[in-house]
Amino acid sequence: MARIKIDLPGSFVFSTTIPVRITDINYGGHLGNDALLSIVHEARLQFLTESGYSEIDIEGRSIIMADAAIVYKSEVFYGDTLRVEIAVIDFGRVNCDIVYRVSNDQTGKEIARVKTGIVFFDYDARKPVAIPEGFREKFE
Repeated sequence: MARIKIDLPGSFVFSTTIPVRITDINYGGHLGNDALLSIVHEARLQFLTESGYSEIDIEGRSIIMADAAIVYKSEVFYGDTLRVEIAVIDFGRVNCDIVYRVSNDQTGKEIARVKTGIVFFDYDARKPVAIPEGFREKFE
């Protein structure tokens, strides 16, 4: 079976910490895969907010997630605090990737690598649109 590989960039443009809630824990007693995707979604919203944006307004354009990939490195348990670092990479005409390095904030141990493919989108016209130049200049 081919394994997914997510390469990390040399630097990240944003970092936040997010505590693991009891509702994030699955029947195996550790962080559920669905909860990890929710945690990186929260981190992405914090990143956009700090940058003066929202998912529905990045210089007049919105974003939509086209795909997601997760590579797990270690377990996470209730009471842990996660550090989520974000970088924006692989810019196309209408899309880019956001990569996340998730680590245990107390130990520094890497927990997971996540990539979400982002498409800039006009919800009124229901079609992809070009990446705003200001966003591209900030993060490319």
